This record gives sequence, C-alpha cells and structure tokens, in this order.
Amino acid sequence: MSDAQDAEVVTVYSDYVCPFCYLGRKSLEQYREGRDGDIAVDWHPFDLRAGERGPDGEIDSSVDNGKDEDYYAEARRNVERLQEQYGVEMATEMATDVDSLDAQVASYYVKEHYPQGTWLTFDWAIFDALWQDERDIGDVDVLAELADDAGVDPDEVRSAISDDRLRETVGELFDAARRQGVTGVPTFVYKEHAARGAVPPEQLKRLVEGTTA
Repeated sequence: MSDAQDAEVVTVYSDYVCPFCYLGRKSLEQYREGRDGDIAVDWHPFDLRAGERGPDGEIDSSVDNGKDEDYYAEARRNVERLQEQYGVEMATEMATDVDSLDAQVASYYVKEHYPQGTWLTFDWAIFDALWQDERDIGDVDVLAELADDAGVDPDEVRSAISDDRLRETVGELFDAARRQGVTGVPTFVYKEHAARGAVPPEQLKRLVEGTTA
C-alpha cells in the first residue's frame, strides 16, 4: 500500500545491519526536512549477510567474508566521523553478529500493506532498536513489539516472517538489486542517477535537484 508513486521518489537500497545505511538515512532525513516539498522513500532490501548464513539459517561467524580486523577498524573510524558530521549519536558502530533477514521480511510486508507513513515509522523503529538501543532485530518478539508500537498488528508481522512465499519474494528482491548493479549499501537512486554510501545532505540535494547546495 505504498503511496510513494504519488510524490517524487528516492529509491534506497539498504540493510538494517549496515551502520552506513543508518547514517545515510539520517542524512536523507536532513535533506528531506530542508526541502520545500516532500520526497518519498522507496526502500529496497539488500542482504549483507547472504554469504554468512549456515544451512540452518543462522549466522556462521567462522565464514570468511573477506573483511579483516583492519577493515572493521577503518569502518568504525568512518562511522565515528559521520556521526560527528551528521550530529548523530549511536550506541554501537558495528553489528556483525546480527542478522536482519527477518526484519527485512517484516519491513517489506508493512511497506506493501500499510501506508508509507506507517512503514516509515516501523522502518525507523527497526533502525533505532539496533543502533540506539542495541536490541536484537533478528528476534521475532522484538520485531512484533516494534510493529505494535508503529500501529501494525504484531500477529501480522509474526505471520509474515514465517511465510515462506514472502521470504522467497524478499530473496528475489535481493537478487534483483544485484542484477541492477547494486554492489554496496546504502545506494540512493533518483531517476537515472545514483549515489552510493552515507553521502551528506548536500550531495543528496545534487542527486535529486541537480544543483549545488
């Protein structure tokens, strides 16, 4: 029931476990708040944990994902820098042991069945639960609670998470994102133009409006 088609739209590819996605969305909100007219957010899920799940669906920390200690140290420094730049406080810089698959399934269900305002409230609740409150967004009970607070029937969310067909649909969206050339998140797309990373509000303004800040 997304009403994104009724307004200008920025498409955002992201994964809740990505700290740069959280910071990028904060940047997007700062840009949206400074605009004369609103712009809708059309979220597309992206799966950063795809190569780390074992046959049982659980995260296997022994899997080599190509990211070493130096990578994570640099990522933490960049997260800290962007927090300061955007005026955002986060309780943690990394969430390497959290799987967002259930959260993305729940979010997609809400996006498709509720007005965008309701979805956006739920979407931010998931982000904040992880990055502000350090809650496990892979926990179905946590997601049901967040849904209830956002005005979504928590039983619907529980059913959505256990719906194999819906999970398959979300998996197809993961694959579609990669076929469309999305290799990292966040990626912001406006018409035929794109920006990758937690870019500042002025860069998002240039992306959408084609002007300098």
